[in-house]
Amino acid sequence: TALDPFGRTSERRLERQLVTDYERTITELLAGLTAENLETATSIAALPQEIRGFGHIKLRSIEKARSTQATLWTQFHAPKNRRDAAAA
Repeated sequence: TALDPFGRTSERRLERQLVTDYERTITELLAGLTAENLETATSIAALPQEIRGFGHIKLRSIEKARSTQATLWTQFHAPKNRRDAAAA
């Protein structure tokens, strides 16, 4: 709000963007969810729980979560036979 002096800081804007990104992620997960990728979808949906801390610590948590998320999205979109081959 206009009365929040910290609401326009880069950290607060990033936090609001994370919420928007998470909503988009859940929408995409639901659209492509199958029995085969349920476990990966659950892992993707749980990633925000790994984002902790303040300042530079939070930024490191976000970077790590985004890196993990990129890997998981690749698994989520991979056909089942490619996931099975990668797991072997």
